[in-house]
Amino acid sequence: MNSLSNLPAVLVLEDGRIFRGRSYGKIGTALGEAVFTTGMTGYQETLTDPSYAHQIITQTFPHVGNTGVNDEDNESKRMWAAGYVVREASRRPSNWRSERTLEDDLLSNGIVGIRGVDTRALTRHLRDAGAMKSGIFSGDAAAASEADLIAQVTAQPPMAGRNISAEVSTDEAYVVEPADHGYEGQAKHTVAAIDLGMKSMTPHRLAERGLRVHVLPYNATLEDIKATGATGVFFSNGPGDPAAAAAQVELVRSVLDAGIPYFGICFGNQMLGRALGLETYKLRFGHRGINQPVMDKATGRVEITSQNHGFAVDAPIEGSFTAPIERYGKVEVSHFSLNDQVVEGLSCLDIPAFSVQYHPEAASGPHDAAYLFDRFVSAMDSAAEKDAK
Repeated sequence: MNSLSNLPAVLVLEDGRIFRGRSYGKIGTALGEAVFTTGMTGYQETLTDPSYAHQIITQTFPHVGNTGVNDEDNESKRMWAAGYVVREASRRPSNWRSERTLEDDLLSNGIVGIRGVDTRALTRHLRDAGAMKSGIFSGDAAAASEADLIAQVTAQPPMAGRNISAEVSTDEAYVVEPADHGYEGQAKHTVAAIDLGMKSMTPHRLAERGLRVHVLPYNATLEDIKATGATGVFFSNGPGDPAAAAAQVELVRSVLDAGIPYFGICFGNQMLGRALGLETYKLRFGHRGINQPVMDKATGRVEITSQNHGFAVDAPIEGSFTAPIERYGKVEVSHFSLNDQVVEGLSCLDIPAFSVQYHPEAASGPHDAAYLFDRFVSAMDSAAEKDAK
C-alpha cells in the first residue's frame, strides 16, 4: 500500500487541547494516556513493546515509517499501543528489510493513528502539563462535538492505580534454551523469568549467555519458580502502576526471603523497590526513548539507555540506607538519571538482588547496559559457589 488514508482525524487531550490531522491506520476511536518517545529509530519495537499498553504514543522524530516493517523486529506477538501520533508518515518504505508499510501493520493490528500533527508543540505541551488522558478520533468519530470528544476522553480510567500485567503476560509458561541462541555446552544456570509484559529480546539476551530460561506468567508462585529448578529469578518490564501490583511484590519478597538471586528491569525495578518497603510515584511525563543518559555510580560511567516508564522508585541517590523492611539489610541506588536524578537502579548490599529502571536488552539499541546480564550470571555463580561450600 503506497497511499495513506486521508480522512479527518483529531487528537483530544483531557485538558481541552485539540490537535487536528489526517487518519493513519484504522479508522475509529482510540483512548489512552498521551505520552511521547524521543527515539529516532525503532518505531516497530516501540509499537510492539507491551509496556505501551493503554498509551497513545507520540513520536518526536518527525518522519516515521520510512524503513517499513518486517517479521523479525517485533518485540511481542502484536502491537500494544492504544494509538499512534506522527508528524509525517512515509508514503512508501525504502529499506532492504522492509516487508510491508507501517500503515499496513497499524491496520492489521487495529491501531487508530493520526498524522500531520505538530508533534513538537504536542511534546512541549505534554512535557509542561504532564502525560494525561487522551483520545484519537478519525472518520465519522471525528465529527462529534468538541465537548462530546472531551467527555469521552475524561471518562476513561487514569493510568495511576491500574494493574495491567494480566493483559500483556504470556498465557502459558515456555522455555528458551541457550542452545537455540548460539550458546554451546550445557546450561550454566536456570532462570525463572516472570513475564509482566516482557519483550521478546529479553529471554534471548539471557539464553545467549548460557542460561535456560523458563518464562512464567504474571501470576506465577514461588512453588512454580522452584519447580523449574531456578537458580535465579528475573522480573521483566511491563505497564501499569507498581502500587497496584501487590501480588507480584509479595512474590519478590518470597524470592528474596528464599535467598534466590534476583534481577529486575523497568517494572521489575519498581517491584524490587516496593518489596524492600520503598514507595513509588508517577512521573510528570516519564522517560521514553533510546537516548536517556544514566550514571553508574560504581564506575562513574555514563550509559546511554533505552527507557519506557511513567513511574519511579522513591529513594535517596546518595549513600546507602537500611531498607524500610529491615530484614533485607542495606540498599543503595546504583544508577540515576542525569536528566532529572530519578532513581534508575537499586542494589541490595546484604542479599543477592539488584535491578535497573531501563532496558539493557534494547533491541534497537543502544547496548551500553548489556553488561547487566553478565552481572546477573555472576550473582548466580557466586550463590552456587556459596551453596557448594
